[in-house]
Amino acid sequence: MGIFVHILSSRKNMDINEIKARAEELRSQILYHNNRYYNEDSPEISDYEYDMLLRELEQIESEHPELITPDSPTQRVGGDAAEKFSPVPHKVPMESLHDSFSAEEIREFDERVRQIIDKPQYVVEPKIDGLSVSAEYRNGIFVRGSTRGDGKVGEDITDNLKTILSLPMTLSRPVPYLEVRGEVYMSIESFEELTARQEENDEKTFKNPRNAAAGSLRQKKAKVTKERKLDIFVFNVQQIEGKELTSHKESLDYLKELGFTTLPFYYVCNTADEVLEKIDEIGNMRGNLAFQIDGAVVKIDNFAHRQALGSTSKFPKWAEAYKYPPEEKETELLDIEINVGRTGVLTPTAIFAPITLAGTTVSRATLHNEEFITEKGIRIGDTVVLRKAGEIIPEVVSVSSHKEGSAPYTMPRICPSCGSPVSSENGESALRCTNTDCPAQLMRHMIHFVSRDAMDIDGLGEKILHALAREELIHSPLDLYRLKREDILRLENKKDKSADNLINAIEKSKGSDLYRLVFALGIRHIGQRAAKLLSDKFRTLDDIANASLEEISSIEGFGDIMAQSVVSYFSMEQSKFLVNEIKELGLNTNNLTEKSNAEENAFTGKTFVITGTLPTYKRSEASAIIEKFGGKVSGSVSKKTDFVLAGEEAGSKLTKAQQLGITIIDEAQFRAMFEE
Repeated sequence: MGIFVHILSSRKNMDINEIKARAEELRSQILYHNNRYYNEDSPEISDYEYDMLLRELEQIESEHPELITPDSPTQRVGGDAAEKFSPVPHKVPMESLHDSFSAEEIREFDERVRQIIDKPQYVVEPKIDGLSVSAEYRNGIFVRGSTRGDGKVGEDITDNLKTILSLPMTLSRPVPYLEVRGEVYMSIESFEELTARQEENDEKTFKNPRNAAAGSLRQKKAKVTKERKLDIFVFNVQQIEGKELTSHKESLDYLKELGFTTLPFYYVCNTADEVLEKIDEIGNMRGNLAFQIDGAVVKIDNFAHRQALGSTSKFPKWAEAYKYPPEEKETELLDIEINVGRTGVLTPTAIFAPITLAGTTVSRATLHNEEFITEKGIRIGDTVVLRKAGEIIPEVVSVSSHKEGSAPYTMPRICPSCGSPVSSENGESALRCTNTDCPAQLMRHMIHFVSRDAMDIDGLGEKILHALAREELIHSPLDLYRLKREDILRLENKKDKSADNLINAIEKSKGSDLYRLVFALGIRHIGQRAAKLLSDKFRTLDDIANASLEEISSIEGFGDIMAQSVVSYFSMEQSKFLVNEIKELGLNTNNLTEKSNAEENAFTGKTFVITGTLPTYKRSEASAIIEKFGGKVSGSVSKKTDFVLAGEEAGSKLTKAQQLGITIIDEAQFRAMFEE
């Protein structure tokens, strides 16, 4: 800090022209070092020195706001993004790519191209696993950024893109107009830092870097996006004025000259054999890159040839994506750990020597149940083959070799938490602890009770719950509502403010809607959607508790097993006591959602199927809207389906809907239906 104080004192004797010159000099230096760091991977100064330059510029602009320029590095972080992201129509569609999964399919792509183009030239490049965005520039200044959305309409995320330091705000040349397409991603290092912070704060962690990047880019507060340390590779020119480009390689070279961080490597190829060789070469790099890739992209280099090839209604005919199969690696199975869930199920978890798989370090994977272990022939000490299902969840694929002298593994016959006998029910593979007061079950139940989809008690994570249990302050979820401020202060590292925040969050949760409370109870087979159906049908907790098997079975979407589970739960004496206790503690037991006639009639009698990734809504959010307006969401397409709401990468459900002639709508059409 001494350097900064010295700089401030030396500036006191400067006149306004000298200060203006210093600000311009600082901007130039910071942009230069951004380029050295992000584009050339060769920083010349330390992080601290860089921070001091930025700090001095911030101080000058704070004292002299008239000196702030739109392209200043200090202006990268905007304020809060709009309450609702504005739609941005894409003049040039942001098309998706057709996927190939074998060498034969790549050769077929090459053959199709050669039917129209003589001696085509290809560019092969890595397929970054991130989120596709558009960035627009006028006279070399960044003016707008948007998501890909459905390819035709995206969302305005200008303020959030300003936080990405590897995206230039000012180009090296004042191009009249330029729109580029890039992939926003989170490096593996940044992802691991983020998840470590989330775990430390008892927050839900992202599953993989792509999910983290997508979730970070659409934050309402741009400063949150900035904290996530996102990056971008720019890989395409969508539109340009004032410059004529004739090939993809030429455009990539030009983008780099303008100051963009382009793809770190790409290859020009003339034959299918060369293309396949480079695809393999890129695939072999996957485990050593600082970012995740999920494939390689093959593109026709010449833009005139692209125009001659054209596009289908969904994909360009001049490009093909090759998707790599899930990466598989071997490691040693060190142990099998048994965890007891909130419903008493014993779940075996493999503990193995840490390996890097699909870009992240993994050391655990679920083994599901005893049947899975027996079927795979898994033994402690084995060398096992691992992969990530969907590039997200580690799974044991097979056993490569048994350790000499190892014995087949069998699940314990007593609960590792409480020592009670375990049993399986109705032919299920799962083993369950028979003790309803099992400490492990109670803790898992409490974790579920406070979770985001249940009572959503902010700041009350697993570590605090364990601490409260150790102090014997809680023995059941409802004990949370008996906690006092002084109880929280007994916990290690808890200050006055954090205690107040936690007590306030618990108190606030009393007003949660009925469906959240029903879901929080942890009734077997009753997920959030089933809890919502019960809440909408019966409207009060008492009415749900007193409903007959026939009444519950009559709910569309409820099966006999689900209905019986609800009846069995509320018929137990301890559940009847629990309902009374809930009311005495002041928790809301009524459905708070009031439906207007318009809401009841908008989708009444209509059945929707949702498929693919929607531009704005999560699938759960779209489902909630459909149900709010009286409609029903089904998991499969049939002749009874009225609408299929389709997003990006819609699969077999979309194909079946097309075959059956069912109305297919996108998110914009869906939004118009209920907003009207």
